[in-house]
Amino acid sequence: MYTVIQLQTKRLLLRDHRPGDLPTHHALFSDPEVMRYLPDLMTATLEESEANLRKSMAEIGRDDRTLYFLRIEESATGDHVGEIGYTVERFTTVGKLVGMGYFIHRRFWGLGYTSEALGEMLRFAFEDNDVCRVTTGCLRENAGSERVMQKCGLIKEADRREFQWHDGKLKDRVEYRLLRSEWREAKNAR
Repeated sequence: MYTVIQLQTKRLLLRDHRPGDLPTHHALFSDPEVMRYLPDLMTATLEESEANLRKSMAEIGRDDRTLYFLRIEESATGDHVGEIGYTVERFTTVGKLVGMGYFIHRRFWGLGYTSEALGEMLRFAFEDNDVCRVTTGCLRENAGSERVMQKCGLIKEADRREFQWHDGKLKDRVEYRLLRSEWREAKNAR
């Protein structure tokens, strides 16, 4: 099992959290625009952000790890780009079933960083971490997030009308999946 996860892409470093990450972690988790679609994860105080960070760090190195949430940094500058990761929802004899998510600081929106990070996170999940199925989704109005899923080869599995309560009303949600076998087929086709 991995003690500390550290993944590298062309422009990014995805790594397990450290205590010194708290200031930028809090800036991201407390930003109402970034967290608009993730109100359950949003923090209001530094103490709430610290508790969130501690929970993530407590999973590092565990044999029964269920939280794989990594910090995304620009390799060249070390700047905090955002967060990406997944929760193991079930361990099965054929691999882990996980729910994935991501969000980044506003100043990095539209630069392709989220797609780059998601591509590497999928590679890690399927090649190194015995994941057999990834699911994720977003409100339909969050078109940027849906484009990231499509760009990374995820397959639309559900289009749910008036499914999720958000901003005082029911909104439509789209859900995507990727199986290890589908990921391998796409990789081999490149």
